[in-house]
Amino acid sequence: MADFNQILDPGEYKEGTINVVVEIPTGSNHKIEWDRKRACFMLDRIEPVAFAKPCNYGFIPQTLDEDGDELDALILTDQPLTTGIYLKARVLGVMKFVDDGEVDDKIICVVDDDRNNGDAIKTLEDLPKRTIEQIEFHFNHYKDLKKPGTTTVKGFFGVEEATKVIEDSISRWQSAN
Repeated sequence: MADFNQILDPGEYKEGTINVVVEIPTGSNHKIEWDRKRACFMLDRIEPVAFAKPCNYGFIPQTLDEDGDELDALILTDQPLTTGIYLKARVLGVMKFVDDGEVDDKIICVVDDDRNNGDAIKTLEDLPKRTIEQIEFHFNHYKDLKKPGTTTVKGFFGVEEATKVIEDSISRWQSAN
């Protein structure tokens, strides 16, 4: 397997598109994580089925969020994506998030070329309200059985704020490498 942080860059984030590597498919309760040291995927743990992911989960290569991991991305699609693929995604916004006291923001995105829906989703406002509610509920509660009250969604913000989060994460990556 190739090291995604060596072969991919973050993408054209200033133009609204990013490269994203899929870790966890929609509906999975497997917490699969990219192991940067070994350049491979690792099953970190199995979560309770009640806390299966409401959307695909991945990361943006060559970024570091404030928690020290690659910047997370939530990829909204009609069908689950496969662990280990990468895609070009359109940035919709960011979910500001705190996990156990650490900033752990999530970039919200869709596939850049989605011919199934005619590329209809361009902003967070184009998403069904229920989709945002489900994502917010999941991330506010997914650790409730083990560490209740340790996760907090701070809000959803548009492309401008997402771009700033991505830019800061790229700077952190560059400083660390």
